[in-house]
Amino acid sequence: MEEDDCLKFQDMGLDDRLLKAISELNWCEPTPIQEKAIPLALEGKDVLARARTGSGKTGAFCIPIINKILSDKQTAKEQTVKAIILTPSKELCNQAYKNVIELTRCCSREIKCIDVAPQVPLSSQRPMLMEKPDIVVGTPSRVLSHIKGGNLDLQSSLEMVVIDEADLVFSFGYEDDIKDLIKHFPKIYQAFLMSATLTDEVKALKKMVLHNPVILKLEESQLPETNQLTQYVIKCEHSDKFALLCSLLKLRLIRGKTILFVNSVNKCYKVKLFLEQFGVPTCVLNSELPVNTRCHIVSQFNDGLYDYIIASDESACFNPTGKTSDKIKAKGNKKDKEYGVSRGIDFQNISNVINFEFPKTVKNYIHRVGRTARGDKKGTALSFVCVKEMALLEAVEKELSEQTDGGKVFQPYQFNMAEIEGFRYRAKDAMMSVTHQAIQEARLKEIKSEMLSSQKLKSYFEDNPRDLQVLRHDKALRTVKQQDHLKHVPDYIVPRSLQGYRGLRRQNNPSVHPYASTRSHAQKRYQRMKSDPLRSFEFTKRRKSFRKK
Repeated sequence: MEEDDCLKFQDMGLDDRLLKAISELNWCEPTPIQEKAIPLALEGKDVLARARTGSGKTGAFCIPIINKILSDKQTAKEQTVKAIILTPSKELCNQAYKNVIELTRCCSREIKCIDVAPQVPLSSQRPMLMEKPDIVVGTPSRVLSHIKGGNLDLQSSLEMVVIDEADLVFSFGYEDDIKDLIKHFPKIYQAFLMSATLTDEVKALKKMVLHNPVILKLEESQLPETNQLTQYVIKCEHSDKFALLCSLLKLRLIRGKTILFVNSVNKCYKVKLFLEQFGVPTCVLNSELPVNTRCHIVSQFNDGLYDYIIASDESACFNPTGKTSDKIKAKGNKKDKEYGVSRGIDFQNISNVINFEFPKTVKNYIHRVGRTARGDKKGTALSFVCVKEMALLEAVEKELSEQTDGGKVFQPYQFNMAEIEGFRYRAKDAMMSVTHQAIQEARLKEIKSEMLSSQKLKSYFEDNPRDLQVLRHDKALRTVKQQDHLKHVPDYIVPRSLQGYRGLRRQNNPSVHPYASTRSHAQKRYQRMKSDPLRSFEFTKRRKSFRKK
């Protein structure tokens, strides 16, 4: 199809109020998945769509749902629940809910939407459900709890069902919940399954939920093209990863908003405590924190309040079956099973993704790297790979090279490890303070701090919503000994190739005057005299008065 023949939003027969909201969101034209899926959905067909992360799948199902509800409102006699959107995690529920709110900004009085995913008592959400909102968003288990509690009736009014990130639903342990939910659905309804991959789990869901669906499988690679996404790899010893990370950040070789991926929550805090000592503020997206806090962290990160966020996708990496082992139960594990960072969460304007620890599977690599180079923006993915992770790297390279017709996937990052010997020494010194006890104290301290803030500030922020912006999630935890000298990079450890960069000197050494090169010789002499501890203030003053005479 020629570029001029591409279907526009205006050509789809959408409601004017919906078109106005789309225009205000600056969606100039539909993405490929939206262009194909929306017309089919408007015709009332079931749709199974496979498209890579960041391709606009959420808009592909939200737009036809809203348009159909607006159309039905013209003849409806009573308020009923028309659509239900199911996602495997609370963060994805919050994101889908926000997308619905944005798309209904011009018809907010006509369409009501509620997100039931937050872990609050079911009774507190009952009044909102009794008003029968048009769209209900939630995880399968949460929606099922409301149905069994008598708060939600879908049997008589439900017309549309969406399952987003369908390939994760079973891996998060929702298979039984989905089977129970289907019993409460009417016999006839329109369904949408959205997924980044077509796995056996998605095929099983297809048989359970869909009826003669149209299958959309876009002919595209799972990652953006090489001119948009650059993938680098640094092969190093495991012990050098911390020194390498510190040197890249302190020498400003990595710039822009960055996500650091590791494989466990413990390693998140280990990296955070390490970087704290070098004066690099970071925040951790911890599965133990409340969902509202996690969403607030992502929101502030998107707004640019901080540049570095550390995250893990351990729920997908280490517990792919969604089942809890006896060993984990014995330890009293309280992580949120409805959590997954590398999938679906709408991080915005991400310049870099750093795989501090290489992901365990090809699928997780694709979804991690998919956080950057979204839309028409460029991005960089940098992976630290030690000897034990070489097999994982080769597996990723093999699969991705097949998708790119044998093209080269990874480029070696040109970095001379011998030039960061000074950083290696400092990193080793800093790591001595990051003990297992310090990590556990940091995790406990952040949870306690969040609980205290929630209790004390809840009523205040209800009256003063703007002050909520003051909350920061990148504050230092200070559970390790602080060494102030580590925060600055002395000239003698800066690689020779970077020593001429004046901006780097000024950043790492605040004592260097920003306009030092433009001051006259007399001004420099006076500055030295004033800072000399052997000179008194009175002597300097007399010297100035003598010059005036």
